[in-house]
Amino acid sequence: MTAPVFVVETAQLATAAPGAVVRLDGPEGRHAAAVKRLEPGEAVTLADGLGLGVDGTVAAVHGKDAVDVAVAAVRREPEPAPRIVVVQALPKGDRGELAVETMTEVGVDAVIPWSASRCITQWKGERGAKALAKWRSTAREAGKQSRRLRFPEVREPMTTRQLAPVLAAAAFAGVLHEEGAEPLAGAALPSAGDIVLVVGPEGGVSPDELAAFAEAGAKPYRLGASVLRTSTAGVAAGALLLGRTGRWS
Repeated sequence: MTAPVFVVETAQLATAAPGAVVRLDGPEGRHAAAVKRLEPGEAVTLADGLGLGVDGTVAAVHGKDAVDVAVAAVRREPEPAPRIVVVQALPKGDRGELAVETMTEVGVDAVIPWSASRCITQWKGERGAKALAKWRSTAREAGKQSRRLRFPEVREPMTTRQLAPVLAAAAFAGVLHEEGAEPLAGAALPSAGDIVLVVGPEGGVSPDELAAFAEAGAKPYRLGASVLRTSTAGVAAGALLLGRTGRWS
């Protein structure tokens, strides 16, 4: 079984080297000592969520508040190429958190919440801030669970107009749509840059949105014969792209 991952600040890992000892305290330290009940000699990984991590073993446990980790190896995960970015329309209920969780586990690199015209849910004011915080917390926890050193970035929510320059700047941009003339499985993909995919809401992407995205360079692509829910389409598409680009090889 792979070692559990705990998150620490980059500054704590920046000077780490084999033989050094890193203190894991705060909420993560309490989780390691009191919840996971780690003991000396057990393997752990510390990561900053930005691609830097250390593998080591527990050297000492300090009550229920902290553990010391003896560093065995330092790992630096390079920026992925190409990057997989999913524009996720806001689903209703907790399906947005489910989408972020599973996309993180698959290996998606960034998620952009999108306020599509047909979204039942709309993020406004304090409610929107809380929802965004939940998405970001979900990405962090899913990143730990899936043993990632680099967690996906959950960006600020965007409108259709705000998305246009993001799509125009991408190395590849597409909209998942059941009426797409070309299958995503056969699309020509870049070896670097951002691959940006738009996932619409349960009510679908409106004609005006499709036109705006097409003007920005994002064609509609179909994923398969079946129509997936908005909370699962990004996961399926992400897995397809990670396989096709060699990221899973």
